[in-house]
Amino acid sequence: MGGVISKNINDEQSYAILGCIIKVNNNYLMRKILNISIFSISTICTIFTLSLLFFVFSYILYQGITALSWDFFTKLPAPIGEGGGGMAHAIIGTMKLLFVAVLIGFPVGLMGGIYLSEFGGRLFPAGRGRFVYSVRYAADLLNGIPSIVIGIFVYIVVVLPMKHFSTLAGGIALGIIVIPIVLKGTEEFLRLVPSTLREAGLALGMAKWKVILTIVVPTAFPGVATSMMLGIARVSGETAPLLFTAFGNRYFSSGWLSPTASLPAMIYTYSISPYSNWKQQAWAGGTVLLVLVLLTNALSRMLLRRKKLRTQ
Repeated sequence: MGGVISKNINDEQSYAILGCIIKVNNNYLMRKILNISIFSISTICTIFTLSLLFFVFSYILYQGITALSWDFFTKLPAPIGEGGGGMAHAIIGTMKLLFVAVLIGFPVGLMGGIYLSEFGGRLFPAGRGRFVYSVRYAADLLNGIPSIVIGIFVYIVVVLPMKHFSTLAGGIALGIIVIPIVLKGTEEFLRLVPSTLREAGLALGMAKWKVILTIVVPTAFPGVATSMMLGIARVSGETAPLLFTAFGNRYFSSGWLSPTASLPAMIYTYSISPYSNWKQQAWAGGTVLLVLVLLTNALSRMLLRRKKLRTQ
């Protein structure tokens, strides 16, 4: 009797073990199928995104390179109905607008990022957390505001009191767009600096501001410069705010208080025109702008890679 009971128990244990093995195998098979499915979908989406990006870049380059010439970089636009001409005034105007944007956006964004990372609201101890949260929230909100709204704001604040469009107004609009990009990037890269470097500087008797200027900022400078380059790349193609501020000009702009042409505005104007020559000029301008953005992003990547190599 005891032998029969023992045999039944062994059989039940065997069936239980076999059931567990089958269940584990089924779970493993389902996990493997799910893993392969997710991997395949991710791969297809990645290939589709890269293909779309490559198609856009190649199409713009194909259309624009044929219209590029030395005259495009050195001459003013030709009169309607005549061939040739260029966008030399727009290229110089774009450089002037970016220069003003850099003068406004870089210092404000850099100092704001340093404050958020290194001081964290210590000027207002009672509401430190709330104040820092408000600054970060304001930067995120400013980064999400449509550029055309910023253009309208600068139009009301700067253009209307001056009673005319100007390079300065366009640069201010672009500088406002640059500020949150540089601020957030500066804060993030400064936070990556090891706290031991700060402690070492303070242990040597250095003042807090001196530690920041001579140790923290130089250590994080490649990353900070990367955020600055990304800010330039972000605003170099903006059109909407310039329509309300810099407006445009068929000739070279004199000084900083007169309307100026820019590549994005010229591309927009020429692309909607009925003239085939203007449309070709628009493709050429788009190619130059695309190359400018690509070079800026490549430079930012090189700076970031240099920082990673230095930290290894």
